[in-house]
Amino acid sequence: MCYGRSTTNCRGRAVQLNVETEEDWWEVEALFDLSFAPGREALSSYRLREGTDPVRDLCLTARDDDGTLGGAIRFWPVKVGGTPALLLGPVAVHPTRQGEGVGGLLIEGALANATDWERVMLVGDAPYYGRFGFKPLVGVRMPPPTNPERVLGRELVARAWSGVRGDVTPWE
Repeated sequence: MCYGRSTTNCRGRAVQLNVETEEDWWEVEALFDLSFAPGREALSSYRLREGTDPVRDLCLTARDDDGTLGGAIRFWPVKVGGTPALLLGPVAVHPTRQGEGVGGLLIEGALANATDWERVMLVGDAPYYGRFGFKPLVGVRMPPPTNPERVLGRELVARAWSGVRGDVTPWE
């Protein structure tokens, strides 16, 4: 996936993926506020992000040809038992664009460019993220109160999760 180029979603609508810029920040935050319940920043994944910069070249926006924000995704560096990993999230699609494949374009577009990383994880719904190769991670513990069944991972390099266990901690 080449950023800055248009692609099409499942409805044939043009979508342009670009690396999120500083100018995008407020609009992306507003989309996250719209898409998630109040208090989203109290979740354990947000505690892992505090004081850490996101992996900027993987944080993407999806815009229509007219520049309307349709979705956004961010990634953060973390460690699992001392081993580096990417933490995917949040990812959000504007309610008017859901069901069009924008989330999948963001996920696959970013991960195709995550060549410096071997593994990625997230906290989410297995039926949705399973479509993108994410599977439950056994022995990987997010800070509470996280349901262990929602801790999912995907290997970007063969066997990258093999033997990786332990607490998920900030990158530092």
